[in-house]
Amino acid sequence: MRRWALWLPLAFFAVVLAVVGYGLVRPPDEPLRSHLVGQRLPAFSLPAALPGRPTVTGAATGEPRLINIFASWCVPCIAEAPQLLQLEAAGARIDAIAIRDTPADIARFLDRHGDPFAAIGRDDASKVQLALGSAGVPETFVVDGNGVIRHQHLGNITEEDVPVLLAELEKAR
Repeated sequence: MRRWALWLPLAFFAVVLAVVGYGLVRPPDEPLRSHLVGQRLPAFSLPAALPGRPTVTGAATGEPRLINIFASWCVPCIAEAPQLLQLEAAGARIDAIAIRDTPADIARFLDRHGDPFAAIGRDDASKVQLALGSAGVPETFVVDGNGVIRHQHLGNITEEDVPVLLAELEKAR
């Protein structure tokens, strides 16, 4: 056997190591932004997530609002719950879309973590979530009174994000 053939496994390992190393040090991918920012909400009407509670639609409300996409099974949604309560206390109207969830699980989530939502719709097949161009849960949209999406917040809302979202709501007036 030729001597250089003995080095092939080591060379292959070095190439794999270089590819993995590059993947670890390259800049992260840009987050997926909705193509609807600056456009009207799509027309939709979801079933109410909880009995006796209003649901969420794509209709203009005449006032700015946040639309929060969440799920009871979503760990980052738990992390953002205190900030949503803080936004509600500051006067923000927050409508919610529950993704692939059950009424019982939604009720337990709200009992455990607070209920800042004026209305909650259930999106069992994620059709509205996808129509909004949402990349996942949690995600929040600032919508003006005419139903135009003015801002998109990807991921859970942190303490630092609260003033930003309040300012975006004020700009949407």
